[in-house]
Amino acid sequence: MFSTVARRMGNTASRAGRGVASQTRSLNVGIIGAGRIGQVHLDTLASVPGVKPVIISDVVEPVLKVVTEKYGVPKYTLEGMEVINDPDVEAVWICSPSQFHADQIKASAKAGKHIFCEKPIATDLAGTIEAVQVAKDCGVKLMTAFQRRFDPSFSRLQAMIEAGEVGTPVSAVLQSRDPAAPPFDYVKGGGGLFKDMAIHDLDIARWLMGSCGTNEPVRVYATGACNVDKSILELKDSNPSEAIDTANILIEFESGSTATIQVCRKATYGYDQRVEFFGTDGLVKHENHFPSAVQKWTGTSVQQADLPHAFFMTRYADAYKNETRAFCKILEEGGDVTPSGEDGLAALKMAMACDKSLKEGRPVNLSEITA
Repeated sequence: MFSTVARRMGNTASRAGRGVASQTRSLNVGIIGAGRIGQVHLDTLASVPGVKPVIISDVVEPVLKVVTEKYGVPKYTLEGMEVINDPDVEAVWICSPSQFHADQIKASAKAGKHIFCEKPIATDLAGTIEAVQVAKDCGVKLMTAFQRRFDPSFSRLQAMIEAGEVGTPVSAVLQSRDPAAPPFDYVKGGGGLFKDMAIHDLDIARWLMGSCGTNEPVRVYATGACNVDKSILELKDSNPSEAIDTANILIEFESGSTATIQVCRKATYGYDQRVEFFGTDGLVKHENHFPSAVQKWTGTSVQQADLPHAFFMTRYADAYKNETRAFCKILEEGGDVTPSGEDGLAALKMAMACDKSLKEGRPVNLSEITA
């Protein structure tokens, strides 16, 4: 059972960071965004003991009506600020379009509400830094939704590294390929391959390589090409990283260890999400996930019966649930948030360094990326 989070204006900001007060009851949650991701989190929130979704917002009222009825949410609104300022709300799940995240984070923090935010925190570095700082100044907890950290395979692999089972980091190889290229309108203005897609892999690389202690990235070198959808080539002049759908990234870390990331917008066989970590005492890795573990053995071949998952919502179904439950647990028991706002900021800087490296054709130091 959760304890009351202080939330009244005037004394909220100073008390909310403690996470709990003396009177025991449920944690009241507000959700901004009733789209696909918002519904995924709402579904999990509705199943967590001691958590009560009390209000949800979206700009599409017919969807809101369906969602509120399905999950028994007592209130809905077309205005995100009404969720943030609702006196019953103690924590806000931000699942709105990216361009609204920073302002909603700052407003939630100033209202004394803890914040779970889908990536990115903001669409630019200055906005990200400001949003993270406001949350810190207001004493509220801010979690960045990098769901892969909560996938059973990724989290198990990281736990083994952290326990020192394969020694200290030497190198890692991450492969990340989507089943199909997104529509042109999604790519245009989406921030480019590094910020939109590879940012998840950049976060995972930093997470794994730092598992045995502080080992921050110091330099990246990125190359890229358009191999899948030639229509995006017209975006090259406005944003070179929007005009590529395939990239290779080399990351150098403080310890001298390295990580290589291979990303592509299209893999005909489904989601290709593999990791290999090599340490001084051994190697750990995980392969792709399949809808079933069934194999077919014949006189001509031995093969997996199914292709890998072809939709990220099925590939990471457990991860989305686990990250929501993890943040609820932090609000209940206290402790540090991970991945934090600072983790989101670090991943954005790495993506921006990749953008700069692609544009200038050279390795880029992370110290060059400033607001």
